[in-house]
Amino acid sequence: MSNQHMNGDTQEQIIDAAGGFWEQIYLTLRLMLIPSRLNQVGIVLMLMLIAHLLSRFLSPRLRGWLRTREGWPKWRLRLGLMIDRRLRLILFTAMTWIVVLVMQQITFPSLSHVIRQAATIATAVLFIAFMSRLIGNALVRRIAKWAAWIWAVLYLLDLSNDAARLLDSFALSLGTVRLSALTVLQAMAVMTALLAGARLVTGAVSRKLGESADLSPTMRVLVAKILQIVLFTLAIVVGLKAIGVDLTGLAVFSGAVGVGLGFGLQKVVSNLVSGVIILLDKSVKPGDVISLGDTFGWIDALGARYVSVVTRDGKEYLIPNEDLVTSQVVNWSHTNDFVRLDVHFGTAYQDDPHKVSKVAINAAMSVKRVLAQRTPVCWITGFGESSVDYVLRFWISDAQGGLTNVRGQVFLALWDAFKENDISIPFPQREVRVLGDNGDTTPKFIAGD
Repeated sequence: MSNQHMNGDTQEQIIDAAGGFWEQIYLTLRLMLIPSRLNQVGIVLMLMLIAHLLSRFLSPRLRGWLRTREGWPKWRLRLGLMIDRRLRLILFTAMTWIVVLVMQQITFPSLSHVIRQAATIATAVLFIAFMSRLIGNALVRRIAKWAAWIWAVLYLLDLSNDAARLLDSFALSLGTVRLSALTVLQAMAVMTALLAGARLVTGAVSRKLGESADLSPTMRVLVAKILQIVLFTLAIVVGLKAIGVDLTGLAVFSGAVGVGLGFGLQKVVSNLVSGVIILLDKSVKPGDVISLGDTFGWIDALGARYVSVVTRDGKEYLIPNEDLVTSQVVNWSHTNDFVRLDVHFGTAYQDDPHKVSKVAINAAMSVKRVLAQRTPVCWITGFGESSVDYVLRFWISDAQGGLTNVRGQVFLALWDAFKENDISIPFPQREVRVLGDNGDTTPKFIAGD
């Protein structure tokens, strides 16, 4: 009986609120039919037409002018494109306010009331359109923009209280919590605003940290991630409090859910924890050159779940954080940027080994990327079947520039130096005896191997 009584009360509230809302809309429309206000509506429509024609005339010229601004930063070009897209509204807003100011000087304020309302609504719509660009997600930005536009129009037409009463009449009672459509929308608005603010703050802090030379790259990422988590969590908590959710009861529920998620999302949690460990122990950081299995490249970014590694051929590998913690990783630039490379070659036995070593060292030092302060060395590693074997060792400090290419440059320098100094690079030769039918055993030499 009590449930039926509550449902009846709810239906009556909805009917009363809807009736009051539509009555207020009807009254607003009736007021627009007054002759003096009909004239103002005509002026507003005429200004809209003029703004449309002017925008069609000015927009191509504005876009052409923006194309000539090659040295401008990106944010200026984006602002110019936003102005071009909203040029009709900008022109209408400016002309409407000019008409309002002129009419207030030459006639009664009441004779420009509708025009002033149109100018105020256009200004609010324009402001919301520009401010909504601060929201990164396109879907959230579109929803927030339309919601703000609707609220601004209702508020400026003095319909916001009746609309709020109508939304508040659509409600559900969950225990002691009364959840209405108005409360949910308010919570969503608060949460969206806080999330957008958190995104702006974390972006600004990340840029400031990026300019700081006192913090290591890992500490910059760690501070930015912690700040992001704190601000986003605060936004969600405030949003839940706005709709009246009791967070003490939610704590027990979230604990039970957390245990279930811990088992079901074990790999995800492992990667998240591994990401924190990587940031704390500074084993890898953005800019480091690493090798993991067959993947060789430099770290572009440290994510919450993965590490982005860019290779020399432009591929971007997203390696789970757990692999960097549990697997063997070669960090070519962990403590310093110096990397030693080896080049193996052989020369003929008639060439003087002392001369070969000296020529090889000079050839390596002629390559720009080879460090002169760490002089290359050349050692005999063995007396091979067809050649005297050497190893040429040299150092570089820019492993992110690639390893194969610098080895190739050193090989080319050795080739040119050996040609100039008459040092030969031998190749294996085999003696093959071909037995013919007539018993001819003349040896025939076949080069190569």
